[in-house]
Amino acid sequence: MNTPAPPADPTEYAIYCDESCHLEHDGIQAMALGAIWVEQSQVKRLHEEFRGILARHGVPETMEIKWTKLSPRMEKLYLELVDWFFDCPHLRFRGLVIPDKSKLRHGDFGQDHDQWYYKMFFYLLRAILTRENRFRVYLDYKDTVGSRKVEKLHEVLSNDRYDFDKSIVRSIHLARSHQVGLLQLVDLLIGALTYHTRGLTTSTAKQAVVQRIRVRSGLTLEKTTLPSEKKFNLFFWKSRDT
Repeated sequence: MNTPAPPADPTEYAIYCDESCHLEHDGIQAMALGAIWVEQSQVKRLHEEFRGILARHGVPETMEIKWTKLSPRMEKLYLELVDWFFDCPHLRFRGLVIPDKSKLRHGDFGQDHDQWYYKMFFYLLRAILTRENRFRVYLDYKDTVGSRKVEKLHEVLSNDRYDFDKSIVRSIHLARSHQVGLLQLVDLLIGALTYHTRGLTTSTAKQAVVQRIRVRSGLTLEKTTLPSEKKFNLFFWKSRDT
């Protein structure tokens, strides 16, 4: 009689999350949330590779890579970071894009913008989580009351997976992006998404990076991908009246 093989040990993943243009009254229509996830065993090596790319371009590791800092002088660096993401089999990205925040009707749903913002993070992360694996989530630090909201997000994610002992989502931490290279890479990707969604053409360097992402992903960056898309997964959120 054959003895069934024991179940494989779960793989632990780190998920790095950030957002772009998330403020309610910033005068910008489009908003994006993004997450890069990677096996925990690869994190240290990938952060070293990230710092190595910066070093090749003469950029100190203390400098934070941000979409808003992209200039013609930095174009080659940002393009190399995009290529590094697509060439690395361990890195995967999911983006959630809200094309027009002006269509939000928080009052109709008994919520404020802050509560809605964390609901969007829930929808971003829910598609990544699987019962057979384990996850540690890192959110870019934004404000002094963030820790209480993070606790609520952890509770909601765990309950959705019937993970009442929090063994699937093991932890959610606030992290400072200037200390974490993969958070900076998320900022770059979601910055490109919001820039393209807004139809901007203000910077040739930013246009070049958007185009590189379009070419490498094979996507228009304008519509939701199939749920099975693993490398560059996108979801475009729309209000009920659109």
